Amino acid sequence: MKQVYIKAISSFLPEKVVTNEDLICEFPEWTVEKVASKLGINSRHIAAENETAGDMAEMAAVNLFKEWNIDPESIDFVMLCTQSPDYLLPTTACILQNRLGIPTSSGAIDYNLGCSGYVYGLALAKGLVISDIAKNVLLLTSETYSKHIHPKDKGNRTIFGDAATATVISTEGFARIGEFSLGTDGSGANNLIVKTGGMKHQCPINDVAIDENGTIHSSDNLYMNGTEIFSFTQDNVPPLIADTLLKNDLSKTDVDLYVFHQANKHMLNFLRKKMKIEEEKFFYCLSESGNTVSSTIPIALKEALAGKHIKEGNKVVIAGFGVGYSWGGCTLYY
Repeated sequence: MKQVYIKAISSFLPEKVVTNEDLICEFPEWTVEKVASKLGINSRHIAAENETAGDMAEMAAVNLFKEWNIDPESIDFVMLCTQSPDYLLPTTACILQNRLGIPTSSGAIDYNLGCSGYVYGLALAKGLVISDIAKNVLLLTSETYSKHIHPKDKGNRTIFGDAATATVISTEGFARIGEFSLGTDGSGANNLIVKTGGMKHQCPINDVAIDENGTIHSSDNLYMNGTEIFSFTQDNVPPLIADTLLKNDLSKTDVDLYVFHQANKHMLNFLRKKMKIEEEKFFYCLSESGNTVSSTIPIALKEALAGKHIKEGNKVVIAGFGVGYSWGGCTLYY
């Protein structure tokens, strides 16, 4: 079977930065130390008022073309993972094809996934290359969750940041894409949701309420049931990793580095300890960007490469999990 590789990865972070100190000014009942120690996040980048997921994805792609000396003319398929598209229609990926100077003979699609979106994108891109539908797939992830969050929602505002990434998947590159494990459980949809804005409920409901724990509940904004999301991850991520290893004919000791979706440090530490993964084999990359949804894994891979945490010959297991519920794992061979 044809081998498929990651050829390039780049990213883009918006200019505006919100630090823990900035948030504490708005929510004095919290402390800088509490946010940093529990979440592992010191700051997060936030998209400007008129800056969209499409704008950020364009910048990530421009960075990639420049950093890796890749000609936009060589791209023959564009994929954009986002849950904050520029328009309901047309597809933002179609607009990006034109803005980036990618040939009109290329395919272009958006797909709506969150924290598992990068792994799913790699799986879809690998299929396109193996089937000779495309030779060079530009996989973009871009999210502006900050625009979904209520200004007084201190929990979600401390966790989420905005970012975009660009990856080229091709017949050559620095990391061979191995086998995948994917899963879905839509019964958990209501535990991480924005209820209005789609065809089910087009108009705002304006039903903001605050519970006894200070959690914002609003149909018009992002709602996350933290307890249920935590239960979902502890129940599904360990079997996901086990299945990913099985499908790649690997044991846990064969893996050189684990790169999980960077949800928050508390959750990552819990999962690492539950699966008995050595700390030196577990990569953290969220202190300066926060949870950037579908962009956390590619940002972490880029940083791990730059910091020489990944070396030639290494086997890296990546895993995304979250909204949907949806989860996915894969092994990358460097």
